Amino acid sequence: MRSARWSTWIAIAAVLAGPFAWACNRGDDVGGGTTVALVLKTLNNPFFIELAAGAQEAADSLGIELLVQAPDREIDVEKQMQIIENLLQTDIDALALTPSGSREVVPAIAKANRAEVPVLIVDTRADAEALAAAGATVATFIGSDNVEGGRIAGRFVAEALGGEGNVAVIEGIPGHETGDSRLRGFREAISEYPGISIVASQTANWERDQAFNVTQNMLQSHSDLRAIFAANDVMALGAVEAVASAGRTGDLVVVGFDAQDEAVAAIREGVMSASIAQHPREMGRIAVESAWKILQGDSVPAEQPVSIELVTE
Repeated sequence: MRSARWSTWIAIAAVLAGPFAWACNRGDDVGGGTTVALVLKTLNNPFFIELAAGAQEAADSLGIELLVQAPDREIDVEKQMQIIENLLQTDIDALALTPSGSREVVPAIAKANRAEVPVLIVDTRADAEALAAAGATVATFIGSDNVEGGRIAGRFVAEALGGEGNVAVIEGIPGHETGDSRLRGFREAISEYPGISIVASQTANWERDQAFNVTQNMLQSHSDLRAIFAANDVMALGAVEAVASAGRTGDLVVVGFDAQDEAVAAIREGVMSASIAQHPREMGRIAVESAWKILQGDSVPAEQPVSIELVTE
């Protein structure tokens, strides 16, 4: 059943992603002749499909040609780098990027700088030290405060448990800024509750199937586990399925991050406890509108925060 649902989602994602890969607007509107590239971590995740949709809406309204490309897997940094380098060989005017690797992607940013293509970072920050070492710059960062999102998740878990109990964490890609920030915020919040212990913390690389397996192992190793925090909803949904398989639905608090549609539905059904909403469509819109402003010679803020909020039943 789990595999069938995942296969169905991949099929839906492929249909939605198809137009984005070659999306364009060649009308005679304000931005006619301007091309903005949006390079995402993947288009097999509803968060990034929403982000791309918001970017496309903004591009359509401005008459900008938008190219959206991404690797198949979020973990494939090398493929993302190759995509960026290929795009820089074309006539793109600006690059909006969600880095698969905050440090690894810096050489591609430096290459864009040399080509005089402004770079806008979306959702996941590029590593500041690596940027400085390479002499590379970005025009703006558009995204949520992932540390604060982790804190919100941690406080929710602590309150749901009444300040006592064993908790497990399903991490994103190790060394990845987004996941590391969410984990740091979660740990900071949990540290304020001496009666709560994080007894397991393991990566599932942002992937649902891996999260299912990781959760199964955690439940077997820690029969007294009372809550699970997953650094994104894809992994949280994998955890929910493992919890159901173990016959413990309703017995554990499961919290995700992103408030994707399927996660929100799971919260309504009572099989998942909460998620942190980030508003990816808004990120995509701001990215394209900011790219247009930069290309017109206007300034944009170095930081453009997008609000976050706790979603519960």
